[in-house]
Amino acid sequence: MNVMNVLIPTDFSDNSWNAIEYAISLLKEVRVTFHLLHVNNTTSTEMGPEIQGSGIVLATQDKITVTTQLQELKNRILTQYYFNEHSYKTSIEYTSFIKGVRTQITKNEIDLIIMGTKGASGIKKYTLGSNAGDVITKVKCPVLVIPENSQFEEPKHIAFPTDFNLLYKERIVKTLKNVTQLHHSFLHVVHVRGKNVPLTEVQEKNKNFLKDSLEEIQHKFYTCNTSDLEEAIQKFVEKKQINIIAMVAKNLNFFQRILFRPTVKKMSYQTEVPFLVLHE
Repeated sequence: MNVMNVLIPTDFSDNSWNAIEYAISLLKEVRVTFHLLHVNNTTSTEMGPEIQGSGIVLATQDKITVTTQLQELKNRILTQYYFNEHSYKTSIEYTSFIKGVRTQITKNEIDLIIMGTKGASGIKKYTLGSNAGDVITKVKCPVLVIPENSQFEEPKHIAFPTDFNLLYKERIVKTLKNVTQLHHSFLHVVHVRGKNVPLTEVQEKNKNFLKDSLEEIQHKFYTCNTSDLEEAIQKFVEKKQINIIAMVAKNLNFFQRILFRPTVKKMSYQTEVPFLVLHE
């Protein structure tokens, strides 16, 4: 097996430490190089005439501080979690968050991004903090989003809610299988639809294709007859003790309803269960 390259953006918060712990536990049996990235958008330190002279100094000072923090973070990880198969690299990108992440993906051939999110409180009652929200919608790389209240549990059960409107490209199926095989998880494919609404011809075709593609992993298909998507997912997560929810990013409408919709009812799956976002 080749070494897997995993990118973990960090802002040195408890939240991002939680994501690091989750990543290490999830991948403890796998040969991984973890790329710890801090993105520093320096424009703010160099604007305005009053600090123009000191802007450069600020940035340099900043660089020393961040380099030290990254080194301390790496030491903390190695002290608490030592696995032979894991190695760690650190880097700083001085640019916007998305650009920094994209640069790393290309430079280090990243297979998976794992990042923490502040959850519902972070941004206008939306479920995801803005950085996580940006990454999953704007970066074409599988992302595992770890909400702040997630505690690592071996993922015995993974849910894959889908409306069967998309043809699943090879990369999507491959990522889904790879994550499922890490801990021999059971995959639950969930379709939520209104009562007496039959599948269209396209949906049937996509469903059959998915069935064939998943042959070698343990899985089962379910249909929930209701038009309340969030409620259905919440109940399903509780009933089946789901540890990870996987979704296809391209299916935006569906995706946003489950993840981004500001909701009066607090859906605990949004703040506790990690989301695996699949890209083609």
